Amino acid sequence: MAALALKILVAGGFGAGKTTMVGAVSEIRPLRTEELLSEAGERVDDTGGVDHKTTTTVAMDFGRITIRSGLALYLFGTPGQDRFWFLWDELAQGALGAVVLADTRRLQDCFPAVDYFEHRGIPFVVAVNCFAGARTYGAHEVAVALDLERGTPVVLCDARDKDSGKEVLIRLVEYAGRVHTARLLEAVGPQAGPA
Repeated sequence: MAALALKILVAGGFGAGKTTMVGAVSEIRPLRTEELLSEAGERVDDTGGVDHKTTTTVAMDFGRITIRSGLALYLFGTPGQDRFWFLWDELAQGALGAVVLADTRRLQDCFPAVDYFEHRGIPFVVAVNCFAGARTYGAHEVAVALDLERGTPVVLCDARDKDSGKEVLIRLVEYAGRVHTARLLEAVGPQAGPA
């Protein structure tokens, strides 16, 4: 059986846990493009609610995880700030789907990522990163607050935990597979039967 490699994006707002998730699930040493927050960045980056954050992704994170024999996921963590959005189109090329990490303390920060994937028809799941001390919301409450399209999965996770991150990725692959299959069947249309 030939090995299948699928490209997955890990997106979300500033400080939502993208770099942490890629690092937690990757079976290789992840590539990180983290830099210290600068004084210039302080003027444009909203660090409210993530005051302890000292670094930011300035290009992308990269990792790999084998889901099962013959199936590997290549993970590309996107930068969270608006000023790095020009990278997203390149990163999204050929992606099977995306994980949008959400922090309920700053839920509005994941709206741009949700809009990005919805407008481009890229299947995604919302993974609510359950931070210590943050109020807990159920998946349905988050789906309503984000005004997600019906059927878009919302899962609760801990971006620091490998097993939790792996479950998010499995949900994404299953969901993206269903979406892509439905699109293929719709494109083929009804099969012509015998006359």
